[in-house]
Amino acid sequence: MPATHVGTDGELPLIEAPLSVEPRDARVLSKQFFARLAVLEEGTHDHQYVRNTLIELNLSLVRYAATRYRNRGDEREDIVQVGTIGLIKAIDRFDLTREVEFTTFAVPYIVGEIKRFFRDTSWAVHVPRRLQEARIELVKATEELSSRLDRDPTTAELAELMSLPEGEVIEARKAANAYTSSSLDTTLLTGAAGDESEAVLADFIGAEDAGYELVEDLNSLAPLIGELSERDREIVHMRFVEELTQAEIGERIGVSQMQVSRLLNRILSRLRAGLLPEAA
Repeated sequence: MPATHVGTDGELPLIEAPLSVEPRDARVLSKQFFARLAVLEEGTHDHQYVRNTLIELNLSLVRYAATRYRNRGDEREDIVQVGTIGLIKAIDRFDLTREVEFTTFAVPYIVGEIKRFFRDTSWAVHVPRRLQEARIELVKATEELSSRLDRDPTTAELAELMSLPEGEVIEARKAANAYTSSSLDTTLLTGAAGDESEAVLADFIGAEDAGYELVEDLNSLAPLIGELSERDREIVHMRFVEELTQAEIGERIGVSQMQVSRLLNRILSRLRAGLLPEAA
């Protein structure tokens, strides 16, 4: 008789090595575990077991997505870790009632998280794509001309080889300076010659107030919440202001925990679509 994990609402298979389960079997098992996750109360041991097992069962999706970026120069393990964040987000937002395969639902979250990682780490500041591409061509052209002329090429010579106006070559050179950044612990010398003192770069950079982003999010969210029905607003208030569990909310409004879960999914999907239309 196979081992089982006993929960408050029945039994699930106790999978000793979820990472070794074949993808085809993982899809079948995932459906069982998602069905149970929907009825378990957050924060309980059973909920944690089911959620963690779902993560391990579907890590093959992350490894598959990571292979598409194996030539980007970053450590594969770093890419897998980033992709796992996307997998976890997909698990927390997936709803069996959508009648969509979890693999189809999860891959965009995983790939999106990996792309965001490259976007945030490849360039120190945002640079237009045309200048990013021009920088690559500039590097190639500089190496070719330096080898051919045995000296550093001029802007005019680079522009001729790259078939670009000199102004764009100059812009590409400036953009190249944004590709990497200095550590905030970099030591700088300040003061006049003979009377110099040391400081670190971080001393000259202001701190970002995280409260600004929160205010912006709240201002964007307020009109969307105002469009909800009175009952939906009450559910949002109980869940995120009073921080009640789904079971406690269900007791207050007279519905089951599963119904609360579905109501929250619907409400949050609507709010998410309003804030992030591309995620709808």
